[in-house]
Amino acid sequence: MDPFPFSSSSLMRAAFPSFPDQHPSFARDVAAVANTQVDWKETPDSHIFKANLPGLAKEDVKVHVEDGHVLQITGERKQEETSSGDRWHRVERSRGSFLRRFRLPENAKAEEVKAGMENGVLTITIPKVALPEPKSNIRTIDISSS
Repeated sequence: MDPFPFSSSSLMRAAFPSFPDQHPSFARDVAAVANTQVDWKETPDSHIFKANLPGLAKEDVKVHVEDGHVLQITGERKQEETSSGDRWHRVERSRGSFLRRFRLPENAKAEEVKAGMENGVLTITIPKVALPEPKSNIRTIDISSS
């Protein structure tokens, strides 16, 4: 009996009884995507994305802008090398490929994206373009006396 009857793994087993057995890496891959935490902050001058990517080198991460308005962050957490005499007691850190996508607003200068990595935190800065102020279509009407 499952001690947590409403956990995502038990719900997946209930809905698709043979799925976990046929695709053992599924839960690991879902965890890799879900565990890639990203903050998005807008300042007066730019959009700033910060992604927690502990243990990854900048060579393991790719940043792309698709079609001028979709920011895509991809990478891979590789499995640790093991020797034949090693015995694992617990494996909790997620591994596998991850992908995060964000639709950029109209005021993002997608051609000027900058990215940097420090202490396992990827920082992506996208400057903003000043959008023209909407013109007011209000006009004053004189009221005549009848």
